[in-house]
Amino acid sequence: MCGIFGVFNYHGDSHAFRQRALDLSKRIRHRGPDWSGCVVAGNNIICHERLAIVGIDTGAQPLTTEDESIILTVNGEIYNHKQLEKELTAPATFKTHSDCEVILHMYKEVGTDVCAKLDGMFSWALLDRRAPEKPRLVAARDPIGITTLYVGRVAAHPETVFIASELKCLNDECDQIEEFPPGHYFDSADGEFHRYFQPDWWAPERVPAAPVDYRRLREALTAAVRKRLMAEVPYGVLLSGGLDSSLISSIAVREAARISATAQSDAEDIDTRGARYFPRMHSFSVGLPGAPDLIAARKVARFLGTAHHEYTYTIQEGLDAVADVIYHLETYDVTTIRASTPMYLMSRKIKSAGVKMVLSGEGADEVFGGYLYFHSAPSASEFHQETVKRVHNLHTSDCLRANKSTMAWGLEARVPFLDRAFLQVAMNVRPEDKVCSRSVMEKAIIRRAFDVEFADAGFTPEEIAQGPYLPRDVLWRQKEQFSDGVGYAWIDSLKEWAAQRVSDGSLAAAAQRFPHDTPETKEAYLYREIFDQHFPQPACLQSVVRWVPRTDWGCSADPSGRAQKAHEQAY
Repeated sequence: MCGIFGVFNYHGDSHAFRQRALDLSKRIRHRGPDWSGCVVAGNNIICHERLAIVGIDTGAQPLTTEDESIILTVNGEIYNHKQLEKELTAPATFKTHSDCEVILHMYKEVGTDVCAKLDGMFSWALLDRRAPEKPRLVAARDPIGITTLYVGRVAAHPETVFIASELKCLNDECDQIEEFPPGHYFDSADGEFHRYFQPDWWAPERVPAAPVDYRRLREALTAAVRKRLMAEVPYGVLLSGGLDSSLISSIAVREAARISATAQSDAEDIDTRGARYFPRMHSFSVGLPGAPDLIAARKVARFLGTAHHEYTYTIQEGLDAVADVIYHLETYDVTTIRASTPMYLMSRKIKSAGVKMVLSGEGADEVFGGYLYFHSAPSASEFHQETVKRVHNLHTSDCLRANKSTMAWGLEARVPFLDRAFLQVAMNVRPEDKVCSRSVMEKAIIRRAFDVEFADAGFTPEEIAQGPYLPRDVLWRQKEQFSDGVGYAWIDSLKEWAAQRVSDGSLAAAAQRFPHDTPETKEAYLYREIFDQHFPQPACLQSVVRWVPRTDWGCSADPSGRAQKAHEQAY
């Protein structure tokens, strides 16, 4: 992934504003430390900060057609780029090996329908100058919002549109800022957002009736992992020791071995170079000394045979990083900050080890109802509706964390559980096969799909002979939220730290100081105070959404998993 910034239909002198645009783009250079590009075309300025993963030698951006009538800046990965190249009906000259260049040529043929054809994670902005008298801006964001994107405007000049990967590029220039909605494209031809992604499962009120097909579910996730191993650079896996990251790691080890074997006979395939850099998969975990996640991750790494890197941090190191985490995450949401801080610290270590891409397990809890508060769902239909709503809002929480806490150090995180084809399978399973209870562990459906001892999982004798995917006690380990699993003392210390810094009087008067989305705890107050120091403009508040459990189901409002009655170590 990379960082993009653009100013379209600028109301002033675009050449005079170019240096200012470069300065604003530089604010997200942490996302793309490998190269910077800037193009001024008429009254439009398009900038790009590159993190080179595919097409590392030739893929500098912005990208242009041969006649420079179409200019494109992209943040993301297009996993089906080779397939799309074959679908082009007109001859096309590719200047680079970048997976993103196909967007230019496909757009020339099908226009905005290109959005629905892309399989990947992406945010992009395209300037179409084929009609010079009326240049056209088209911008799009991936279906779930794995990548981040914002739109800004100036009230006095509504014709000007600012586009950026992060809020910090816009807050000093724009008095109107909104998050670019996932699964949409924007077209300046009518000035509207258009939804291009609306699968049959997207409507919460539609409750699926199809029983689970465990084999199909397993094959869909395996395919999702396989396509995300497309890279020319060293990569690894984030391994917390929980179910989600452990499953992704296990599949990745198996698929990377297959890719590496194939790559030996196809040395020209640049998409598989990453498998040849590290013939042994590298895994990474983080936590306080003695944390539950570190112990579990160590066990999984030994089982899978990965080259395992274990990073510990102290409470003080975590507290010292919180202000920087809020700056990079651009949120004041409590659970996002709790979980992002150790991920932010780990990402710095991973990047220093020479790794530029990792696979991560975000999304499974939303898809399968893995959060412990789902044990309190009143009915199967309400369980399903909550999963759909959680997937809808992933871009405000876990996707935000996975993207920004890693990209703060120029590290790309890919999330197989949010693969479009996998979601089509998993979200169309009847909720009765997903619900959890006292006798059924959360996410039992995906555990069974990878349990070689489960008779209905559909394994062939040959597949069973390959052995289990994970140790049994890990495959059936209870859900541990990342902010808890790094060490129970982490959340406790954050609360104590906030209590020392926020007085009872300040919290009582919170509504006067923060009338919008008033914080209800001292921890939330502190994060909001730090957020406002970084982003004092009122427009910045509109992009923040707080993550809270379903209190109307009788659950605690505290987002910690340990606050839910189903947790073995509930408080």
